[in-house]
Amino acid sequence: MVATTLYDGFADMADRYPDATALEVRQLALTYRELREAALALATWILTEHSGTAPTTVGLLADHSAPAYVGYLAAQRLGAAVVPLNPRFPLEGNIERARLASAEVVLADRSSGGGKFHDEANHFRPTVIELADPDVVALARCGGLPPYTARPEDVAYILFTSGSTGRPKGVPIRQRNLQPWLRNMINRYQTRPGIRFSQNCDLSFDASLFFFAAWWSGGTVVVPQNADLMSPADYAADKRITHWFLVPSIVDIAQRLGTLDERSASRLLRYSVFGGEQLTLQHSETWLRVFPRTEIDNGYGPTELTITCASYRLPGDPGDRPRTSNGAVPIGQVYPYLEHVVLDESGHAAAEGELCVRGSQRFDGYLDPSDNADRFVIFDGIRAIPHEGGPVSPRHWYRTGDVVRTEQGQLLCLGRLDDQVKVSGYRVELGEVETAVRRHLGAAQAVAIALTSPGGSSVLAVAHTGEALDAQDAIRRLRAHLPVHAIPRRFLPLTELPVNVNGKVDRWRITQMFEASDGAGNGPQTSSGLLSTGDRRHSVADI
Repeated sequence: MVATTLYDGFADMADRYPDATALEVRQLALTYRELREAALALATWILTEHSGTAPTTVGLLADHSAPAYVGYLAAQRLGAAVVPLNPRFPLEGNIERARLASAEVVLADRSSGGGKFHDEANHFRPTVIELADPDVVALARCGGLPPYTARPEDVAYILFTSGSTGRPKGVPIRQRNLQPWLRNMINRYQTRPGIRFSQNCDLSFDASLFFFAAWWSGGTVVVPQNADLMSPADYAADKRITHWFLVPSIVDIAQRLGTLDERSASRLLRYSVFGGEQLTLQHSETWLRVFPRTEIDNGYGPTELTITCASYRLPGDPGDRPRTSNGAVPIGQVYPYLEHVVLDESGHAAAEGELCVRGSQRFDGYLDPSDNADRFVIFDGIRAIPHEGGPVSPRHWYRTGDVVRTEQGQLLCLGRLDDQVKVSGYRVELGEVETAVRRHLGAAQAVAIALTSPGGSSVLAVAHTGEALDAQDAIRRLRAHLPVHAIPRRFLPLTELPVNVNGKVDRWRITQMFEASDGAGNGPQTSSGLLSTGDRRHSVADI
């Protein structure tokens, strides 16, 4: 059988390996047979609650739990697009994303507050189904399900990226976009029965879809809890992890906590796939000291290009490893079945510039077509012409917004063209952070920047006018309005914001001010950022 949809591939493995363990989460372990039966039973329940008809879109307000994964499969069995909604995000933001995606049903963890999931102002009241871990083994099917009719053209999931206006942009990914990516992952990482894949990404992060590479090849998906990730070496050994996708922040956090213990590290970890933010050579060297037998891959790709569209495998011989100009691990080469071009500011092909990609993994445009303007180009081999609106065709190249150049024969990511940054693997529009600080903290003006920690990960900071802010209190108040990864850790009060010769806010100068405050040892910041005892659960949840 050649699988063409997410559910096809899983069902094929359930037929072949019914007694193999498919999912381990908390105290629960489900075989492929048990997981499929639970998904089918939940799909039946959804039909019953939704007047006997299959919804086209299902919100999933669950994560790191059995209902999250059973719910994902149940929605796929019904041919519905999944809209992952992160329980750690503000409820109002989750409701807005579900409304924009026209979610007719919301599956929720019983502890996630799904019962309040409605927006009276916009007449949005989806059918809400709440369940807990024990419920997935107690589900009983009643009646039959309609035939499975999902097609490659159908939307598999819709993820949302943050927007500078505060309005999130929906990214629909079709089943046909996922098929080539999954086949590539299965081949590249040799997934097969017996592998144990650590699924620690939130489902609202596109890298979480790596777990389907395990389910398309008979492997086991292991879902860690927050405490597990505090000690990655112990966790990998205890759970016998063989494959792991993670963001580089986990290395920084473990180093700060002193839990990267080489003595307890597992030698079973075969593949460590990093992505979501810049992987430095320092990160990789630290990880290899703990896991000397692992292969390190640096995966790269925006959500719009289906998870990853390029990757680079770090050579095993230290003498063969690159020494790049910015200390980062290269992103390697764009997958050979995709096309890419690097364009300079004038739209001509160049050695350094914006990376643009098209091909089978490129999405067909945003949920709101007005968001497509200026995100695509047509390139005739000489010069690129910006897409100003209208339908997006296969000939259009997606503008990643990332600046790259070739060093030592490999693509190296140098940074962003705009003010969008990645923190803990999530994309953050700095304008969204600035709006929240002005609106909810009373700052007259606010400028957000991303600083680089000594370990190489991004840390958000805000310079603002007005009264000085207490950092701990500001973080607490912003939690109701921003996802945890978008909350700044540091605040710098200024009489006025510096401007450059063009009259624009001088972000470079603000960065220097923060660096100067570091040197003086008296910068206005939290005592331990988001890694204080009370907040540790939030930072690890973003890994």
